[in-house]
Amino acid sequence: MTIRVLLADDQALLRSAFRVLVDSEPDMEVVGEASDGAEAVRLTRQERADVVLMDIRMPGTDGLAATRMISEDPSLAHVRVVILTTFEVDDYVVQSLRAGASGFLGKGSEPEELLSAIRVAAGGEALLSPAATKGLIARFLAQGDADGNDPVRSERLAALTVREREVLVQVAGGHSNDEIAERLEVSPLTVKTHVNRAMAKLGARDRAQLVVIAYESGLVRPRVE
Repeated sequence: MTIRVLLADDQALLRSAFRVLVDSEPDMEVVGEASDGAEAVRLTRQERADVVLMDIRMPGTDGLAATRMISEDPSLAHVRVVILTTFEVDDYVVQSLRAGASGFLGKGSEPEELLSAIRVAAGGEALLSPAATKGLIARFLAQGDADGNDPVRSERLAALTVREREVLVQVAGGHSNDEIAERLEVSPLTVKTHVNRAMAKLGARDRAQLVVIAYESGLVRPRVE
């Protein structure tokens, strides 16, 4: 199947570069370009996009608001938003994940990383941002939630089994299913089953949301370096 990609960025030259890169791959195609968040939401619906590469800072409706609108629309439940940011250490990153983004990637990433991120997001298998996953989200949550944990999400963790909690801790560490399987000495399929069950119980759209919940609930403590 071909992955349908929507590009949302207010810089035309950057969109053109991304289009050339994406369209060069046999398993994906660019189905639309948007210069602001409102247009991104409209085109996501119109063009039936699978993955949206979303810039944060755009005129009018910004990427954060657009991401929230997409994630809250039941008809777009299959859509995955990947936030593109100039600075990977950016307070908007965590806000975007909380708004429903599947992950984030620095604009300075290598072409192979961007293409891999699109495939990973489309498959819903892992958190994005290969260069900055570990520690970055933790630092921002430490800064933003210093007054305590989210009691509602802490209560929801009670629905998880011991093994599901163990897997969630590993997911929050940025580990893939294969890595978790090796660490816990189980099969990757078993890990995937535990991840899916945890997502269902916690109401998470994908692994990125699981990571945020793990930190907000206090299951995993932020590491401040």
